[in-house]
Amino acid sequence: MAQQFKPTTPLKSSAQAAKPALKTTSTTPVEFIFDKGNYKFLIISVLVVAFGFVLMSGTTDIYSTTKIVIAPIVVLAGFGLGFYAILKKPEVK
Repeated sequence: MAQQFKPTTPLKSSAQAAKPALKTTSTTPVEFIFDKGNYKFLIISVLVVAFGFVLMSGTTDIYSTTKIVIAPIVVLAGFGLGFYAILKKPEVK
């Protein structure tokens, strides 16, 4: 005769199994990736890029030095400042 399997631990109902165990919360402060200084640099970089595009816009004198040389340099400087803002490590307090 085949022997019947008997579990050694009591089975939980599906309602009990769905409940997660209560965990105690710790009071450790949340650490953000970016610091206040990072956000300042990021906002300044967005403004510099926008200013570069404003310099680049317009319909008169398409071949002016401002539109061909200065505006792209300003836009690239804004992107560089944005990369710096992202890669800058926050200050340790």
